[in-house]
Amino acid sequence: MIALLAAICLVVLVAPTLVVLIVSFTSGFSLRFPPPGYSLKWYAALVDAWQLHFAAWNSLTVALWTTAISVLLGTAASLAIARSPTMKARVLDSLFMSPLVLPALAFGLSALMLFSISGIPVSPTTLVIGHVVVCVPYVVRTTVAALAQMDPALLESSTSLGASRLYTFRRVTLPLIRPGILAGGFICFMSSFDNVPVSLFLRDAKTDMLPIRMWQDLESRLDVTIAAASGVLILATVALMLVMERAAGLSRRLAG
Repeated sequence: MIALLAAICLVVLVAPTLVVLIVSFTSGFSLRFPPPGYSLKWYAALVDAWQLHFAAWNSLTVALWTTAISVLLGTAASLAIARSPTMKARVLDSLFMSPLVLPALAFGLSALMLFSISGIPVSPTTLVIGHVVVCVPYVVRTTVAALAQMDPALLESSTSLGASRLYTFRRVTLPLIRPGILAGGFICFMSSFDNVPVSLFLRDAKTDMLPIRMWQDLESRLDVTIAAASGVLILATVALMLVMERAAGLSRRLAG
């Protein structure tokens, strides 16, 4: 029974992705499944889709900045949380995890109201700030899990041998928790790149984001080029997951 339920869940999760991939190779001019024929012309059409290029570059830039800042903040917070048994550390942990509980649309709207009251106009900077808030929890969770698996005796041995705290962090702690940091950074990057709710509220008119551009194009016209762009994103995500699995053991970090 459990195996059957697992198989049904797998089909429900994977089937839409497979449908999009198949439709992206259609030879027709509409999003129809099954396609009347197969062709690569819509992937070739992506070369001239300048609006998608511009939106993709914006999404990539924001995602990279978000990942870099989230990794720095998340790693620092993880060190404070994992090494302290006090109630303050538990409260801090709950605070960092709270964006995962709050609906993303509610956070985007509340963040927009906060920036408006503070007199701060929406811009790429506010967009990065919003993405960092919702992405830091991923880095914190995977890094805390990595720190929990680390043997405290290693830190005690380093200290007893006269190493400074900075040297111990750089030569002992950081190499051991690097897979957790990489796993959190990967999830953070993908979450930021694909984020719609926060981007809807905190971007300006000049900052066109790829998920929003694709969504708007599908609403106004069922452009098959969007299916081809989705196919590229799906294949790129799978490739990145394979790289991260090899470099950081992504599945083990998520399970932990």
